[in-house]
Amino acid sequence: MSRALFSCLMASAVLGLMVGSGLADDSGITLKKGDRIVFLGDSITQGGDSNDKGYVRLIRKTLTEKADLGIEVIGAGISGNKVPDLQRRLEKDVLSRKPTIVVIYIGINDVWHGENDPARGTLPEAFAAGLKDVIGRCTEAGAKVVICTPTVIGEKKDGGNKLDQRLDQYSDISRNLAKELKLPLCDLRKAFLDHLKEHNAKDAESGILTSDRVHLNDAGNKFVADTMLKVIDQTK
Repeated sequence: MSRALFSCLMASAVLGLMVGSGLADDSGITLKKGDRIVFLGDSITQGGDSNDKGYVRLIRKTLTEKADLGIEVIGAGISGNKVPDLQRRLEKDVLSRKPTIVVIYIGINDVWHGENDPARGTLPEAFAAGLKDVIGRCTEAGAKVVICTPTVIGEKKDGGNKLDQRLDQYSDISRNLAKELKLPLCDLRKAFLDHLKEHNAKDAESGILTSDRVHLNDAGNKFVADTMLKVIDQTK
């Protein structure tokens, strides 16, 4: 084998290792000094920063204890929001704050509001395009993005809730975008379904992780915080 051919093969092998080793940063985030994290979403995120047991506040408490890093955590959730709402307020509520990390947790209202009238929700194509637009604008501004799948509208197991199929469809959109764009995914829907299968023995509609089938109770807030931290806190 000639030296030139050997060098070419070695270069190809190194490139393959780089691509396969997650250098595209699609497995999680290693926090660094001065990171500013914005949690962008709907009423679940708004509620997550409204009391000491909310998931945003729990994450803030955990991360601010890393005194040497000086991490700032900002809640940017508004009740009733869907993906088009995030697009409209992204500059004002997120990009103007110069985040280094944006965690997008959206999708419940996009499905729920369209339960009886699709026009009140967000059609799948608009959800995908709008979410991709939000991600792109955050990335262009220099922020790393974490995509979260929507959680539940009802806690019954094994597809027993009316909107489970739609939630699975929209969760797949988020998963596919994360894969396409090589971004970290926080698969909250899968985590919720796995937890409920094990802990909802009576097949209750609510009361395990939610207070009303959708909004998080204390246990749900802690569960979301713990699940998100596995993705956004890769600091060793």
